[in-house]
Amino acid sequence: MEPLFGVVLGLILAAASAAHESCTCATNKWAVCAQDSPGNCTCSLPGSDHPVDCSTLTSKCFLMKAEMVPLKEKRLWRPPHGLSDSDGIYNPDCEASGAFKARQCNQSSTCWCVNTAGVRRTEKGDRSLSCSELVRTRWIYIELTHKRSSSAFGVPDLAKALTQLLESRYKLHPKYIAAIKYDPPLIQIRLDQHKKPRWDVDIADVAYYLEKDVNNDSVFHSNSKLTVSVNGDALAIEKLWIYYVDEKPAEFCMRQLAAGITAVVTVVVLTAGIGIAVLLILRWLHTRKYKKFEIKEMREIKAP
Repeated sequence: MEPLFGVVLGLILAAASAAHESCTCATNKWAVCAQDSPGNCTCSLPGSDHPVDCSTLTSKCFLMKAEMVPLKEKRLWRPPHGLSDSDGIYNPDCEASGAFKARQCNQSSTCWCVNTAGVRRTEKGDRSLSCSELVRTRWIYIELTHKRSSSAFGVPDLAKALTQLLESRYKLHPKYIAAIKYDPPLIQIRLDQHKKPRWDVDIADVAYYLEKDVNNDSVFHSNSKLTVSVNGDALAIEKLWIYYVDEKPAEFCMRQLAAGITAVVTVVVLTAGIGIAVLLILRWLHTRKYKKFEIKEMREIKAP
């Protein structure tokens, strides 16, 4: 009887373990999942009560909010300088759909306006700052560099490999890949998404997942390392830069330009002023020397 009971108990535990393993979110390692009924697995993110669709990418806003949860916990024991004070790291306010709210604020009541990628596009202000709309990020330029090899990759083969990667791993439809340019070892991928249908992934989410992969901090549950192969040869990505271009110009660009022009004009005026002052001093010294010489000659002439 006891051996039979042990076998039954072992089968129950094995089934429970298998059910736990199957109840995970393949596209989000931070998701907390629970099997509420046989065959039904529900997942959500820390810091948000919104359910997660594990068949596609999680929105960048929800990911950033989930990332802030462990950071808050670490602040209890990490020194203050352990947190980076940059626009790229903040606890965002998200819509129920996962989109960024147009206005974002930090704990010190400093606010700013963002685009659909969550990137700041205005000067910072206080809570009276008004952001009338969430401006769409229409184009994203992704620049990569790879380790040098004995021979460069063929452009068509490289473009095909990267297109397959974006489509299979990041669920991006090829119609949003506007161009792939290659000047060894630099690769530029241009994504273009004027409007995003509800069933398609956002190019901002794709760029964020790719950035995490390149930085060896994959969001995927398997935490698998990013591997890209071009005709059997490994494409080892070294560095990555991402540039966001909105449908409307950023509102702080002209202020920065005016400040830059003012600084240049100030430098030019100061340089010109110093130059004029030096010329006047040199001229005065030359005139003084000439007058002394003239007086000396006059004295020599008058002498008997």
